[in-house]
Amino acid sequence: MRAGSPRLVSAPVGDHADQRASEPDSEARSEVPGVLSVWDADPALGRVVLSVEQIAKRVAELGKMITADYASRPPLLVGVLKGAFMFLADLAREIQLPLELDFMAVSSYGRSTKTSGVVRILKDLDIDLTGRHVLIVEDILDSGLTLSYLRKSLLARGPESLAVCSLLVKRSVQPRPDLELAYVGFEIEPEFVVGYGLDVAERYRNLPDIRVYVTGEPT
Repeated sequence: MRAGSPRLVSAPVGDHADQRASEPDSEARSEVPGVLSVWDADPALGRVVLSVEQIAKRVAELGKMITADYASRPPLLVGVLKGAFMFLADLAREIQLPLELDFMAVSSYGRSTKTSGVVRILKDLDIDLTGRHVLIVEDILDSGLTLSYLRKSLLARGPESLAVCSLLVKRSVQPRPDLELAYVGFEIEPEFVVGYGLDVAERYRNLPDIRVYVTGEPT
């Protein structure tokens, strides 16, 4: 798999998927009652979109795909902070290759649930990308603004190849061949979600599953 010929592999969530993907998973909640009961009682949180088990299974599948595709060219994973930190950590452990890791921190949301339309780089990479096979690891593709900005920035640094692995893609997003979406974890409805690294005003990143955020703008 080269950056010029990405392979989109995704697991849908919704009408054509296992219904446990869009409804609360009773088994997942009962396994860690001391933790999940706190989240269940939070009025700001809605239904479970993806359970702990679904996420773990899909991350393992993505890890196997990436291992096979990059077998002869170990990748440099670029984690997009802060949202992708949990996904990146789990994904890296599923990739059976001597990979490299680096991080960028960007922001287009601030404390809002809607993108501001302006991307700011808060932390840049430490590693030189020249000649490397770079795989951007994102938490969620919403408007595509942040990812488009990142791709242009990283392509200018001379990598041998550049592709993207995104845990989530909202169904409202128009097809963007320019974004090189080689790997997608799940397609979800166009709702604001939190958990598994995703936040609202820095809250809920430690929520172990992914849920709809039902409250208005954070205070």
